[in-house]
Amino acid sequence: MESTRELFQIMTRRFGLLNKSCCSVGGNDISTVQSHILFEVDRQHNPSMQQIADALGTDITTFSRQIQSLINMNLVKKTTDLSDRRISTLTLTADGEYVAKTIDQQMNTFLDEVFSYMSEFEKDTIVRSIKLMNSAMAKSEKCCRPVSG
Repeated sequence: MESTRELFQIMTRRFGLLNKSCCSVGGNDISTVQSHILFEVDRQHNPSMQQIADALGTDITTFSRQIQSLINMNLVKKTTDLSDRRISTLTLTADGEYVAKTIDQQMNTFLDEVFSYMSEFEKDTIVRSIKLMNSAMAKSEKCCRPVSG
């Protein structure tokens, strides 16, 4: 009998979340973490670096290195907030918007293909279950933090 953890491990591997590179777009190899950053910067309106780091559950030091690599690839622009110079906001460049949209299209195509093997009822059940799981995880004090021994 499969354990719950085993099921999540298998799904994580099949989703490619353990891959070093999630995708290659416009000559850029994008890591899974970078893909998540681009998604969040695109989803939020002029977010601060801290807002995105918090949304991804990562520390600001690690996050700063990731942002710098995206800046170097000309995918993200970092701007100092005029009202509070300690805050830097993030926006996607035109190239960054293209990469984020391309990854979004690739992920939607992948999910559509996966869902094509299910009935509409099964798909709706999965989506409702994911929403329920996300809601429960948001209530957990251990969510989005490293596991400590």
